[in-house]
Amino acid sequence: MSNQQHNRAVTVIGLGPMGQAITRTLLAAGHPVTVWNRTTGRAEGVVADGATLAATPAEALEASSLVILSLTDYQAMYDILGPTTESLAGRTLVNLSSDTPDRSREAASWAAAHDAAFLTGGVMASAPMVGTDAAYVYYSGPGEVLDGSREALAQIGEPKHLGEDPGLAQLMYQAQLAVFLGTLSALMHATAMLGATGMKAAEALPELLASAESIGAILRAGEETPGAALDAGEHPGELSTVTMMGATADHIVETSTTLGLDLALPLAVRAHYRQAIENGHGGDNWTRIIDSIREPRDKRRRLTS
Repeated sequence: MSNQQHNRAVTVIGLGPMGQAITRTLLAAGHPVTVWNRTTGRAEGVVADGATLAATPAEALEASSLVILSLTDYQAMYDILGPTTESLAGRTLVNLSSDTPDRSREAASWAAAHDAAFLTGGVMASAPMVGTDAAYVYYSGPGEVLDGSREALAQIGEPKHLGEDPGLAQLMYQAQLAVFLGTLSALMHATAMLGATGMKAAEALPELLASAESIGAILRAGEETPGAALDAGEHPGELSTVTMMGATADHIVETSTTLGLDLALPLAVRAHYRQAIENGHGGDNWTRIIDSIREPRDKRRRLTS
């Protein structure tokens, strides 16, 4: 690795917890870092650590050829960089903000129209994990663009390139968040169930977290390569069936009703199993619920009308 690569200047725009963690990680790796944030007070800590605070977005862009965006959404990128597009030419924009795959594709086209390269990124780590061996980041966009910035980006977490389509990394990120947010809601619902009878969260959560952590092992024990049967359109019901899991879903709704809890989550889960049973798949494995997720009833109605 050349000193030039190791000492490449980087600009970070957006200094929430993730942007601050990225900035500190890059500084620790020897990269000069220029930062900009709409609320300048958020820059004080990283400036004290060695970052340079730009007075304007244009100044931040002009300080580095590699620009990392850590913002609330993609509209924030347009709001900040839109008035200074003349400074984008020749730069690589790496947008680590959450949004939709389509907006990531639109952003890549917008950047190209201003002679800038663009990578979509999805950081699979919390702020405290940035820069550790546990962190990794999904990227999509031109492979040569990622390769040209790999040394700096690898400081954040292991880069995983999904392909040229700018929407792919965002899609993977949203899919991962669907698992994460769904699990968080399930954990809070389960904690509320136990709390309704007096159990403290400090007692409930350790048990519930152990259950959540075991799901991966359970799925791997049931199939050597998780997902292979799904890809083959196979749903063998030897270990569990839609009917069995659906009965459990019914019981969760009944229990939650008795306890006076919100039913949005358990009703949504139960609906998946009821639809699969209605479609004649009660004896199949629980994975059969993917059919109605892939093609919900209102979509089927539109296709056949």
